[in-house]
Amino acid sequence: MSYPKKQKSISLAWTGASGAPYGLKLLECLLVADYQVFLMISSAARVVLATEEGVQLSANGKKAEQQLLKLFAERAESSLKGSLHVLGKDEWFSPPASGSAAPKQMVICPCSTGTLAAVATGMSNSLLERAADVVIKERGQLILVPRETPFSSIHLEHMLSLSKLGVTIMPAAPGFYHDPKSVQDLVNFMVARILDHLGVEHDLTNRWGYDKYSAEDSNK
Repeated sequence: MSYPKKQKSISLAWTGASGAPYGLKLLECLLVADYQVFLMISSAARVVLATEEGVQLSANGKKAEQQLLKLFAERAESSLKGSLHVLGKDEWFSPPASGSAAPKQMVICPCSTGTLAAVATGMSNSLLERAADVVIKERGQLILVPRETPFSSIHLEHMLSLSKLGVTIMPAAPGFYHDPKSVQDLVNFMVARILDHLGVEHDLTNRWGYDKYSAEDSNK
Protein backbone atom coordinates (compact mmCIF):
# COMPACT_ATOMS: atom_id res chain seq x y z
CA MET A 1 0.00 0.00 0.00
CA SER A 2 1.24 3.52 -0.79
CA TYR A 3 0.89 6.32 1.74
CA PRO A 4 0.53 9.98 0.72
CA LYS A 5 3.46 12.00 2.04
CA LYS A 6 2.35 14.81 4.32
CA GLN A 7 4.44 17.55 5.87
CA LYS A 8 3.11 16.90 9.38
CA SER A 9 3.31 13.20 10.19
CA ILE A 10 3.86 11.28 13.41
CA SER A 11 4.00 7.69 14.66
CA LEU A 12 1.77 6.84 17.61
CA ALA A 13 1.66 3.57 19.53
CA TRP A 14 -0.69 2.19 22.15
CA THR A 15 0.52 -0.69 24.32
CA GLY A 16 -0.85 -2.75 27.18
CA ALA A 17 -0.43 -0.37 30.11
CA SER A 18 -3.45 1.24 31.73
CA GLY A 19 -4.20 4.64 30.19
CA ALA A 20 -6.30 4.09 27.08
CA PRO A 21 -8.05 7.46 27.56
CA TYR A 22 -4.69 9.21 27.16
CA GLY A 23 -4.01 7.45 23.87
CA LEU A 24 -7.46 8.17 22.47
CA LYS A 25 -7.39 11.86 23.36
CA LEU A 26 -3.86 12.27 22.01
CA LEU A 27 -4.86 10.68 18.70
CA GLU A 28 -7.92 12.91 18.44
CA CYS A 29 -5.84 16.05 19.09
CA LEU A 30 -3.25 15.08 16.48
CA LEU A 31 -5.95 14.52 13.87
CA VAL A 32 -7.57 17.84 14.74
CA ALA A 33 -4.13 19.46 14.30
CA ASP A 34 -3.99 18.06 10.72
CA TYR A 35 -1.35 15.37 11.32
CA GLN A 36 -0.93 12.21 9.31
CA VAL A 37 -0.87 9.60 12.07
CA PHE A 38 0.62 6.13 11.74
CA LEU A 39 -0.99 4.24 14.62
CA MET A 40 0.35 0.95 15.97
CA ILE A 41 -1.71 -0.98 18.51
CA SER A 42 -0.52 -4.03 20.44
CA SER A 43 -2.92 -6.90 21.15
CA ALA A 44 -2.74 -6.07 24.86
CA ALA A 45 -3.65 -2.45 24.08
CA ARG A 46 -6.88 -3.64 22.45
CA VAL A 47 -7.77 -5.47 25.66
CA VAL A 48 -7.06 -2.35 27.72
CA LEU A 49 -9.08 -0.19 25.32
CA ALA A 50 -12.09 -2.51 25.65
CA THR A 51 -11.75 -2.63 29.44
CA GLU A 52 -11.23 1.08 30.09
CA GLU A 53 -13.18 2.71 27.24
CA GLY A 54 -15.63 0.00 26.15
CA VAL A 55 -14.22 0.16 22.60
CA GLN A 56 -13.92 -3.21 20.87
CA LEU A 57 -11.37 -2.28 18.24
CA SER A 58 -11.01 -4.51 15.20
CA ALA A 59 -7.69 -6.20 14.49
CA ASN A 60 -8.20 -5.24 10.84
CA GLY A 61 -6.43 -1.94 10.22
CA LYS A 62 -8.98 -0.43 7.84
CA LYS A 63 -11.91 -1.36 10.07
CA ALA A 64 -10.09 0.01 13.10
CA GLU A 65 -9.52 3.31 11.27
CA GLN A 66 -13.23 3.58 10.52
CA GLN A 67 -14.17 2.75 14.12
CA LEU A 68 -11.87 5.38 15.58
CA LEU A 69 -12.89 8.11 13.13
CA LYS A 70 -16.55 7.36 13.81
CA LEU A 71 -15.91 7.52 17.56
CA PHE A 72 -14.30 10.95 17.28
CA ALA A 73 -17.02 12.19 14.93
CA GLU A 74 -19.67 11.19 17.48
CA ARG A 75 -17.89 13.24 20.13
CA ALA A 76 -18.08 16.19 17.73
CA GLU A 77 -15.67 18.30 19.81
CA SER A 78 -13.62 19.47 16.82
CA SER A 79 -13.35 18.69 13.12
CA LEU A 80 -10.71 16.17 12.10
CA LYS A 81 -8.41 17.47 9.39
CA GLY A 82 -5.63 14.89 9.50
CA SER A 83 -5.44 11.32 8.23
CA LEU A 84 -5.17 8.03 10.09
CA HIS A 85 -3.37 4.81 9.14
CA VAL A 86 -3.68 1.86 11.55
CA LEU A 87 -0.77 -0.52 10.96
CA GLY A 88 -0.35 -4.19 11.84
CA LYS A 89 2.66 -5.49 13.75
CA ASP A 90 4.17 -7.06 10.62
CA GLU A 91 3.72 -4.20 8.14
CA TRP A 92 7.44 -3.86 7.48
CA PHE A 93 6.93 -1.92 4.25
CA SER A 94 5.12 0.96 6.00
CA PRO A 95 6.91 4.32 6.52
CA PRO A 96 7.65 3.92 10.27
CA ALA A 97 9.82 0.85 9.54
CA SER A 98 12.49 2.74 7.62
CA GLY A 99 14.77 5.61 8.50
CA SER A 100 14.33 6.95 4.97
CA ALA A 101 10.58 7.44 5.41
CA ALA A 102 9.64 7.37 9.09
CA PRO A 103 8.18 10.42 10.80
CA LYS A 104 10.71 12.25 12.97
CA GLN A 105 8.36 12.19 15.95
CA MET A 106 6.85 9.24 17.81
CA VAL A 107 4.87 8.81 21.02
CA ILE A 108 4.13 5.56 22.83
CA CYS A 109 1.13 6.35 25.03
CA PRO A 110 0.41 4.45 27.13
CA CYS A 111 3.71 2.60 27.29
CA SER A 112 3.90 -0.72 29.12
CA THR A 113 7.09 -1.68 30.95
CA GLY A 114 7.42 -4.58 28.53
CA THR A 115 7.49 -2.18 25.59
CA LEU A 116 9.86 0.06 27.55
CA ALA A 117 12.26 -2.87 27.94
CA ALA A 118 11.99 -3.83 24.27
CA VAL A 119 12.74 -0.29 23.12
CA ALA A 120 15.60 0.12 25.61
CA THR A 121 17.26 -3.06 24.35
CA GLY A 122 16.55 -2.55 20.63
CA MET A 123 14.51 -5.73 20.26
CA SER A 124 12.52 -4.63 17.15
CA ASN A 125 10.40 -7.79 17.11
CA SER A 126 7.33 -5.90 15.91
CA LEU A 127 6.67 -2.83 13.78
CA LEU A 128 5.96 -0.85 16.94
CA GLU A 129 9.36 -1.68 18.44
CA ARG A 130 11.12 -1.16 15.11
CA ALA A 131 9.46 2.25 14.68
CA ALA A 132 10.81 3.38 18.06
CA ASP A 133 14.25 2.03 17.18
CA VAL A 134 14.19 3.99 13.92
CA VAL A 135 13.32 7.26 15.64
CA ILE A 136 16.18 6.77 18.10
CA LYS A 137 18.77 5.92 15.45
CA GLU A 138 17.66 8.80 13.23
CA ARG A 139 17.96 11.21 16.17
CA GLY A 140 14.26 12.05 16.10
CA GLN A 141 11.91 12.81 18.99
CA LEU A 142 10.60 9.83 20.95
CA ILE A 143 8.27 10.27 23.92
CA LEU A 144 7.33 7.35 26.18
CA VAL A 145 4.40 7.62 28.60
CA PRO A 146 4.80 4.69 31.03
CA ARG A 147 1.96 3.90 33.42
CA GLU A 148 3.11 1.62 36.23
CA THR A 149 3.56 1.90 39.96
CA PRO A 150 5.84 1.35 41.71
CA PHE A 151 8.74 1.30 39.27
CA SER A 152 11.32 -1.40 39.87
CA SER A 153 15.04 -0.87 39.44
CA ILE A 154 14.74 -2.69 36.11
CA HIS A 155 12.17 -0.16 34.87
CA LEU A 156 14.21 2.78 36.12
CA GLU A 157 17.42 1.50 34.52
CA HIS A 158 15.64 1.16 31.18
CA MET A 159 14.28 4.70 31.51
CA LEU A 160 17.71 6.05 32.37
CA SER A 161 19.37 4.34 29.41
CA LEU A 162 16.73 5.76 27.06
CA SER A 163 16.91 9.22 28.62
CA LYS A 164 20.65 9.25 27.95
CA LEU A 165 19.80 8.69 24.27
CA GLY A 166 17.55 11.73 24.22
CA VAL A 167 14.24 9.92 24.71
CA THR A 168 11.69 11.86 26.78
CA ILE A 169 10.24 9.80 29.63
CA MET A 170 6.90 11.29 30.66
CA PRO A 171 5.12 9.09 33.23
CA ALA A 172 1.34 9.33 33.23
CA ALA A 173 1.24 11.48 36.37
CA PRO A 174 -1.34 14.27 35.98
CA GLY A 175 -1.17 17.26 38.31
CA PHE A 176 -3.97 18.59 40.50
CA TYR A 177 -2.97 22.25 40.82
CA HIS A 178 -5.35 23.21 37.99
CA ASP A 179 -8.35 22.11 40.11
CA PRO A 180 -9.62 19.26 37.91
CA LYS A 181 -13.37 18.64 38.00
CA SER A 182 -13.43 15.32 36.13
CA VAL A 183 -11.37 12.37 34.96
CA GLN A 184 -11.31 14.00 31.52
CA ASP A 185 -9.63 17.06 33.05
CA LEU A 186 -6.84 14.79 34.31
CA VAL A 187 -6.54 13.12 30.91
CA ASN A 188 -6.40 16.52 29.21
CA PHE A 189 -3.63 17.67 31.57
CA MET A 190 -1.40 14.78 30.58
CA VAL A 191 -2.17 14.99 26.87
CA ALA A 192 -1.52 18.73 26.97
CA ARG A 193 2.00 18.12 28.30
CA ILE A 194 2.67 15.65 25.50
CA LEU A 195 1.40 18.08 22.88
CA ASP A 196 3.59 20.82 24.36
CA HIS A 197 6.68 18.68 23.86
CA LEU A 198 5.61 17.89 20.30
CA GLY A 199 5.08 21.56 19.53
CA VAL A 200 1.38 21.10 18.80
CA GLU A 201 -0.95 24.00 19.63
CA HIS A 202 -3.91 23.20 21.86
CA ASP A 203 -6.37 24.65 24.35
CA LEU A 204 -6.82 21.61 26.59
CA THR A 205 -5.67 23.31 29.81
CA ASN A 206 -4.85 26.74 31.17
CA ARG A 207 -1.19 27.73 31.26
CA TRP A 208 0.44 28.03 34.68
CA GLY A 209 0.28 31.65 35.90
CA TYR A 210 -1.51 33.04 32.85
CA ASP A 211 -4.87 33.36 34.64
CA LYS A 212 -3.30 35.99 36.88
CA TYR A 213 -1.92 38.00 33.98
CA SER A 214 -5.15 37.72 32.01
CA ALA A 215 -7.04 39.08 35.01
CA GLU A 216 -4.58 41.98 35.35
CA ASP A 217 -4.92 42.84 31.67
CA SER A 218 -8.72 42.88 31.86
CA ASN A 219 -8.58 45.34 34.76
CA LYS A 220 -6.46 47.88 32.85
